[in-house]
Amino acid sequence: MAGLLRAEDSRVGFVELFFDLVFVFAITQVSHFLLHHFSLRGAVEAAVIFLAVWWVWIYTTWVLNRLDPDAPAVRGMLFAMMFGGLFLSMAIPEAYGERGPVFAAAFVAMQAGRTAFMYRAARGDAVLRRTYLRILVWMALAGVFWIAGGLVAPGHRLAVWAVALAIDYAGPVLSFAVPGLGRDVTTNWTVRGGHIAERCGLFVIIALGETLLVSGATFAEMAWDATGLAAFAANVMVSVGMWWVYFNIGHRRAAHQIEQSDDPGRIARLSFTYAHIPIVAGVVLAAVGAERAIAHPAATGSWGDMAALAGGAALFVAGNGWFKRLSAARFPLSHLVGLGLLAAAAAAGVVLPLWLSSAAVAVALAVVGFEEDRSIGAGAAARAAARGA
Repeated sequence: MAGLLRAEDSRVGFVELFFDLVFVFAITQVSHFLLHHFSLRGAVEAAVIFLAVWWVWIYTTWVLNRLDPDAPAVRGMLFAMMFGGLFLSMAIPEAYGERGPVFAAAFVAMQAGRTAFMYRAARGDAVLRRTYLRILVWMALAGVFWIAGGLVAPGHRLAVWAVALAIDYAGPVLSFAVPGLGRDVTTNWTVRGGHIAERCGLFVIIALGETLLVSGATFAEMAWDATGLAAFAANVMVSVGMWWVYFNIGHRRAAHQIEQSDDPGRIARLSFTYAHIPIVAGVVLAAVGAERAIAHPAATGSWGDMAALAGGAALFVAGNGWFKRLSAARFPLSHLVGLGLLAAAAAAGVVLPLWLSSAAVAVALAVVGFEEDRSIGAGAAARAAARGA
């Protein structure tokens, strides 16, 4: 297993992009699950599935931040992860039914297998090996509940999997504390900021691509009348607005902050492991709202429609504000304005046709983008003037 760790480069390997194709499928499955279980319980069930999918992907990203993607053994590990990921994704529609055991087994195998691989790859680095041994212990504990949840009656599965997910997410918060092994510390983590920022940006692209695919596929089967075209165009602009808000400045600034920080592990964990959860979840939720709006553009929106359409965009904007706040002095004013506009759009949406509500969401995102561009330009001009003085 020698020679598997990265040198100094932080480039994203082609095999990593190939691996991400599985998660295009997984994100599609999550959004379709919510669309077909469009209720409060369905939303909670979809949230558990989404958080599990995200946890597999982000842990793999952290591992690949240290591993050389060109090493044959690393590629082999990723191909095995892809195989497991396909079964994980295929099981999502019936995860709370007959394919629950498949979903649980695939999740546990991917998490434990990848972590064990990293533990072996870190031979010669005692600190790194000890970190991944702690992580493996926590994953084994959570894995007991994932497998048990897959085996219990479907009516009890959500509760057991919620416990499993809580254990998984508590691990980093509690520094992967293990009796006899102590606690991990973020200052032990070597993080390549450029790599992890690019990887998370690519995952956002995956989620945004799902929104566009949903919009296009749904509109292709509809009558191409004026209201349908308006709903389609508005939801395409929602995706464009999300892209604008995310890729404007935050991911570049966060990457720079990680590289310059005395504790890059803490910054990276907050910025990418956690702050990206509402960002990606917001895109997935908005994709569900887009499909419902395009399918019924003239229908008056319900509170559920607004929770998906405007709520998804608001979750996305709030997540971006948190993400950018971690590398700035304050929460962006532009994002606060956007959240206010999205709240107004949601309130008005229950008496408006869905195509018009989609347009209102698109306008709110455009306002966020324009205002952020304006503030960035004003700040740059002020700094230039100060240097000239």
